[in-house]
Amino acid sequence: MRRPILAANWKMQMGVAEAIAYADRFLGLIAEPTAVDVILAPPATALDALGQRLAQSPVALAAQNVHPAAGGAFTGELSAGMLSEVGCRYAIVGHSERRTLLGETSEFVGAKARALLEAGITPIVCCGETDDERESGRTFDVISEQLEISLGEIPADRGADLVVAYEPIWAIGTGKTATPETAQEVHAMIRERLRDRFGDAAAEIRIQYGGSVKPDNVAALMSQTDIDGALVGGASLDPESFAEIVRLSVIPTGDPQ
Repeated sequence: MRRPILAANWKMQMGVAEAIAYADRFLGLIAEPTAVDVILAPPATALDALGQRLAQSPVALAAQNVHPAAGGAFTGELSAGMLSEVGCRYAIVGHSERRTLLGETSEFVGAKARALLEAGITPIVCCGETDDERESGRTFDVISEQLEISLGEIPADRGADLVVAYEPIWAIGTGKTATPETAQEVHAMIRERLRDRFGDAAAEIRIQYGGSVKPDNVAALMSQTDIDGALVGGASLDPESFAEIVRLSVIPTGDPQ
């Protein structure tokens, strides 16, 4: 059984003081999550302080972005080595907001994922389709192409070191959510594409769902065979809400995955 993985993506919200206050409250709400991996991804300004607060806790730190270069004249960017230095164990790459708003290509996403792995950081590689692409029946084609290119620089023997996040763009921040069955259909297709690329290791790669995940729908999503976690946006900004999502995401031992 793949270990569930829940990540809170705060996006451009919460400064340092708010991040620490959140962590204090959140850590007091959750039991030692031995059955699930829990991740907080704050804005870059809060990474150092939050990393120190989460040290020795069961909650991991993630960055929302990275630059693929080890250093150089890249104003405003952070390297994988810098993220490692402040305690990041994960980093999100290829989020739809960066693809659509900032024009990031799958090739660029792939370079970021490779750089993270080389620095010992687990990349959370995002993929997803727009509403127009979904309505025109192109979901599988769009996601397959994104994955092929975004994972193209990952060595064949490093597949198990990845996390993939399926985030239907039409469901992000809209209140719309794919039904568990619809999400499972896409996740199963992603698993097949991963098997084409990484062979048997695909069975170990965790695939998150990201698209208006809330306490009232996470259990149904997590009950699906190929949904191994969630990349949570708006509902993760409240520590009580995210703690409830974590609690409801744990599948009792012995249940099929």
